[in-house]
Amino acid sequence: MDATRLDELQRAEALAGLPGWAPVPGRDAIGKVFRFADFNAAFGWMSRVALMAERLDHHPEWRNVYNRVEVVLTTHDAGGVTGRDIVLARFMDAAAG
Repeated sequence: MDATRLDELQRAEALAGLPGWAPVPGRDAIGKVFRFADFNAAFGWMSRVALMAERLDHHPEWRNVYNRVEVVLTTHDAGGVTGRDIVLARFMDAAAG
């Protein structure tokens, strides 16, 4: 999995295939808000994502309030969005169904 920072064109191409994901204003990061039926569904999803994040050794910035999870992805070591973020975003989308 590539940890090289994506240029603007690469990021735009990646975001085109990630519905609901958008650049985070003022940061080299992407973000999305996930909504679930209730807290249990949100927490279950976060648990699945946490297991994958550990396998990838790439961890999200996130905030959970009841059925909503706000996610920000960036690769701190690279100073911005990398292939690692795209892989994790795709997994999050798939896990959310």
